[in-house]
Amino acid sequence: MKAHTWPHLLKFAAVALAAQIMLSASAQAASKVEIDLYVEDALKQFHKETTAGTKLAAQAKGMLIFPKVYKAGIGIGGEYGEGVLKVGGSTVGYYSTAAASIGFQLGAQTKSQIILFMTNAALKQFQNSDGWEAGVDGSVAIATIGAGGEIDTHTIQQPIIGFIFSNKGLMFNLSLEGSKVTPIVR
Repeated sequence: MKAHTWPHLLKFAAVALAAQIMLSASAQAASKVEIDLYVEDALKQFHKETTAGTKLAAQAKGMLIFPKVYKAGIGIGGEYGEGVLKVGGSTVGYYSTAAASIGFQLGAQTKSQIILFMTNAALKQFQNSDGWEAGVDGSVAIATIGAGGEIDTHTIQQPIIGFIFSNKGLMFNLSLEGSKVTPIVR
């Protein structure tokens, strides 16, 4: 095999791996009961991680909760997760999130994402979309916790606020840009 074909083979392998991750995640789609149980666990973890986030969640018009977002890749990566939209404490819909990425990456991880819709207008825009993309259909301010456990005052004034965390705690310097959120039937 010629030396110049190796980069193409590696790219192909990375694309194939990312596709496999996405297909296996969607093939093993969770039931309503499973999603609801995972959501409750993620909310408990969220409330344990940040009292400031808990206060914001109480003020939010809606909460989009993805308890398990799986991400993996070798050069090219993908991520997928399923969750719920809660309005007034009740589940009003089930959704999936998916994204692809290119760049240096190797390995896999699981994270949780919570997106708070702080205004009725932001919530309605999300609910009225067939497929909502973070950064295109709505800008998501990622919350970072500062000294004393407080969230930046600029962030708390945004109409959409996101939290990303794992079992090791809140994760910083991450983005939801490019994440596509789509309604699913469960």
